[in-house]
Amino acid sequence: MKSLHDVAAPAKLNLFLHVTGRRADGYHLLQTVFTFVDLADRLHFTLRDDGRIVRSTDIPGVPHDQDLIVRAARLLQQHAAPQSGAAAGVTIAVDKQIPAGGGLGGGSSDAASTLIALNRLWGCGFSRETLQALGLTLGADVPVFVFGESAFAQGVGEALAACPVPQASYVVFVPAISVATATVFAYPDLTRDTKSFIMHDFAGHDIHQFGRNDLQAAACALFKPLSLIVGWLESLGIQARMTGSGACFFASFDTADQAQACRQRVESALASHPEASQWIKQVVVCQGINRHPLYNWI
Repeated sequence: MKSLHDVAAPAKLNLFLHVTGRRADGYHLLQTVFTFVDLADRLHFTLRDDGRIVRSTDIPGVPHDQDLIVRAARLLQQHAAPQSGAAAGVTIAVDKQIPAGGGLGGGSSDAASTLIALNRLWGCGFSRETLQALGLTLGADVPVFVFGESAFAQGVGEALAACPVPQASYVVFVPAISVATATVFAYPDLTRDTKSFIMHDFAGHDIHQFGRNDLQAAACALFKPLSLIVGWLESLGIQARMTGSGACFFASFDTADQAQACRQRVESALASHPEASQWIKQVVVCQGINRHPLYNWI
């Protein structure tokens, strides 16, 4: 095997996100349900013979050596056995489809798919648990993509339990601004004491209506366009929830036809509302998926 092409790195949604506390080291304690959607970046891996890790695609605003893709590849290479194919190195090309700074986990997903794909391409033989542990050193959201199933997550996001989500279609609203996660978590008035619960507490509930995103109020206070988007969508009868630390919002629907109708209604409204069209740059319909496309690669 010399290459792996068209490797999927799907986006994620946080169906709810509660901040339940804060550790002494400053990390926040969370409870959330992650699910994946079929909006995805695509990665292409080709073996080298000089041991180097090279990202061949220029990604604006993401320097080569700081890219989670490159860092994930180097991390795996450092931990691989000397006799594995990791010594050969790799060239990685990227087709970015997931908006950056949107709370959709694009960078973390790219890192996870890199770990999974190179574990296969280089013949490293690491277990899912080992790859999750490596991924956690890169970012709190990386392990769930390696875990590979819709999940109830606790701690800083690393304590995972499979949590199947009913099939749904989503309309994702992509704002014209991006949000830095650290800025939102540093907001002084962020809710940090939401009561913890167990999975049984939302059994039988519509998971798409359960709880809230504690980060949404903070993000809307810090970034006024986000507050304007929420209000404008509500004026259209659409209840949208933020994913992650923002800036993207989503609405869930039982069927793809309902989601498409919502998208068309919003796009028609945007056409007659020039100001709103400056807040929202893209409206995307995607399908929920309970299992990562690379799940069986480990």
